[in-house]
Amino acid sequence: MPPRADGQAGNLPVIGLGTWLAFDVDDYETMLRRREVLRRFLASGGGMVDSSPMYGRAEWLLGQLLPGLAHADRLFSATKIWTPFDDAGPRQLDASLKLWGLPRLDTVLVHNLLNWRPHLNMLRQARDRGTVRHLGISTSHGRRHDEVARLLKREPLDVLQITYNLVDESAEALMLEAADRGMAVVINRPFDGGNLFHRVGRRPLPPWAADIDCTNWAQFFLKWVISHPAVTCAIPGTGNPDHLDENMGAGHGCLPDAALRRRMKAYLS
Repeated sequence: MPPRADGQAGNLPVIGLGTWLAFDVDDYETMLRRREVLRRFLASGGGMVDSSPMYGRAEWLLGQLLPGLAHADRLFSATKIWTPFDDAGPRQLDASLKLWGLPRLDTVLVHNLLNWRPHLNMLRQARDRGTVRHLGISTSHGRRHDEVARLLKREPLDVLQITYNLVDESAEALMLEAADRGMAVVINRPFDGGNLFHRVGRRPLPPWAADIDCTNWAQFFLKWVISHPAVTCAIPGTGNPDHLDENMGAGHGCLPDAALRRRMKAYLS
């Protein structure tokens, strides 16, 4: 997964799918609704599906749904390791492979840098065996940025996943550093956990949003994120098929330039 160039990372679309909360479900009707989300995502050309052992039943549900959906050469599987115990890392990885039902995971990240030394070493061994393609680190909510900066300088990594959105630009320097080092940059919480929608309330889109092919606020928020030159992919989460369609629309049409990005931010202030 090379870094983005002109909106793409190799063949990886810039809009992915997060599964935190939305895919941690167990009743049949809700699972059918999540199947429709995943079906539409893959049918519209979606690539990265991001999950984690910490997301309850999400990895299990993905493993149940994926075999019934066409995803050959499109699915880009991403998950995480998150444990303070050295010997639990390999068990988490093995469990994720079994839950997803895949022989190889495309990206595995050490989340929140927890016990990162042994876990990164374990993931490098897994990459050598062919069960992991890319490895890296992830954090969210603006956590542990100082330590992320140190790791970027001294550890060979493929991917940085981090929080970045219209009300939290604190990761920008790290994003640029990662991109300069040839890493992919994946953005979590592009909607600030949904708070951006509450922030705009019933305000209409500005008329000039049509200049960048925005028809809804989700596209407005996402286009601001993915137009940053360091960003490879954003992973908004949803369990609503219609919201999925809105999100995927952000990957099409025009993107804002630097001046328009400033105007978009000012409109929300």
